[in-house]
Amino acid sequence: MPPGIAVGSWGQQLIAFRLFLPMFSTMSRKVEKTEKSARLLELARQVTPGGVHSPVRAFKAVGGTPRFIERGEGPYLIDADGNRYLDFCCSWGPLILGHADPDVVAAVREQAGKGLTFGASTELEYQLAQFIVDRIDSVEKIRFVSSGTEAVMSAIRLARGFTGRDLILKFDGCYHGHSDFLLVQAGSGAATFGQPSSAGVPASIAGQTAVLPLDDDAALEDFFAHHGDNLAAVVIEGIPANNGLLIQRREYMRLLRQLTERHGALLLLDEVITGFRLGLGGAAAHYGLRPDLLTYGKIIGGGMPVGAFGGRADIMDMLSPEGPVYQAGTLSGNPVAMVAGLTTLRQLADGTIHTDLQKKTRRFVERLSAGLDGAGITIASIGSIFWLSFQQELPRRADRIDSNGIARYNRGYEKILNSGLYFPPSGYEVCFISAAHTEQMLDDAADLLASLII
Repeated sequence: MPPGIAVGSWGQQLIAFRLFLPMFSTMSRKVEKTEKSARLLELARQVTPGGVHSPVRAFKAVGGTPRFIERGEGPYLIDADGNRYLDFCCSWGPLILGHADPDVVAAVREQAGKGLTFGASTELEYQLAQFIVDRIDSVEKIRFVSSGTEAVMSAIRLARGFTGRDLILKFDGCYHGHSDFLLVQAGSGAATFGQPSSAGVPASIAGQTAVLPLDDDAALEDFFAHHGDNLAAVVIEGIPANNGLLIQRREYMRLLRQLTERHGALLLLDEVITGFRLGLGGAAAHYGLRPDLLTYGKIIGGGMPVGAFGGRADIMDMLSPEGPVYQAGTLSGNPVAMVAGLTTLRQLADGTIHTDLQKKTRRFVERLSAGLDGAGITIASIGSIFWLSFQQELPRRADRIDSNGIARYNRGYEKILNSGLYFPPSGYEVCFISAAHTEQMLDDAADLLASLII
């Protein structure tokens, strides 16, 4: 294996994909038309801040014209101008089966014909909950919400209610949604108590969150020595994947588990990205951890908006209506999202797809690394997630990411996009491979990408 590749230990996937997929060569031609996307952006700006409903879609980091997407087909995106792209974003992770998987689409259509939402319980909620509880050792009970942000926000409220403590610890470079007490930033070194990283977040709220650098045993032990007995919970991404792909040492994660147990704090593993993407057991299985609480999203909605949090039964039973911690949502357990998630997870259940995905991702990363030999670019990879790191050594913490490398990616982004490859519009973002990507497509993409960025 070429140096600089970090590869996870899960397997991944593919039974036959049942949509007709054009050959890669039919979409690798240069993109020449963006007029309709540009016009749509100008129209949207008149009624929407920045013309977008999530900031990264504005292409501020990379420049150029943000693409307005018309449809997805298997591994492809087709924009409003008719351009076709091989998609390495997969809607930021949830589309592990590819776009418009026929089984998921059929299940969604059938459920939509019965009703979109009821504001009442359905059997689908139970079925998806049972599927997850049966397969995740740490999840004894689970509750569905409508987004990853809502899942983490609710889990932290639950942790505070269970422990009777207020202080939360997170890590620099980990993203857990946009709730006020997690939109904080910190300096390097010793713990920094949160300073708001967004206007509109009161300092008094951010100040209830402490922030440490990742991959620093001494800083972690020192923090617990001084604050551990006042700590409600530690929250960490399963594999930090919102600010580079910062794969942590097993020893570090196990030290974190030991310290939380010693001081009576809860360990909250945010698996919104890694859950069911890195095999059925996610990052918890990879590290051999049993967290107190976990959060999920992305894949368990099969492309529909969904989130969930779960964990030990004694903690979860603190939730209303059983206990005093209130949480609610009219669209929680939405039947369309439930059936999309259940249909997706059932296809993953035997592990075949994960095994094949692991194999394909490893092959892609090795081929791309060989093509980039000597270019000063390394590739972090785990499961079916990878990240282009424009520096010699793969970082494990946010403050070790070379900003010049990020700028290099951002400068070259438009050339990548215009070649027919849809990569994230920021050098900090990670990429995903789906069951719909074939080895031939990935081989061709690796060769093309290497020629564009070397």
